[in-house]
Amino acid sequence: MLLRRDRAMIAVLIMLDVAFHAGRAGTVSAADIAERAGLARRGIEPLLQGLSRSGLLESVRGPRGGYRLGRPRRDIRLNDIVETALCEDATGEEGPTGALFARVIEPTWRELDDRLRASLRELTLDDLIRRAETCGLRRPLVEPISFSI
Repeated sequence: MLLRRDRAMIAVLIMLDVAFHAGRAGTVSAADIAERAGLARRGIEPLLQGLSRSGLLESVRGPRGGYRLGRPRRDIRLNDIVETALCEDATGEEGPTGALFARVIEPTWRELDDRLRASLRELTLDDLIRRAETCGLRRPLVEPISFSI
């Protein structure tokens, strides 16, 4: 179930951080993502690898390496990110049992989960960037390339 899946929220946060801070051509390091998110770098590495394997992120090696979006942010739906994160975390969850859970809570949760997934299919990273800007967050300015000698 999707509700209350921290891994899915962290994956969305990682993707938004890359979209927000890397711009179109830049990259963002795993250390910078972790620092801004208040997370341990080791903790987000598996998610970064999974997002890279799925093609949502592109990993760039070298001194200016890091991560950048694997495709335009308008083409990345939040559902794509969440599905990737949950697929990478396919461990079976143990939870409550019993008649009330099986007949009331679980069907209700599935219905809510379906509604949430439908909403996630509607939203893109571009939508979240616009929300961030509406909230007053400013994207970092990219330094212009200087050709003067």
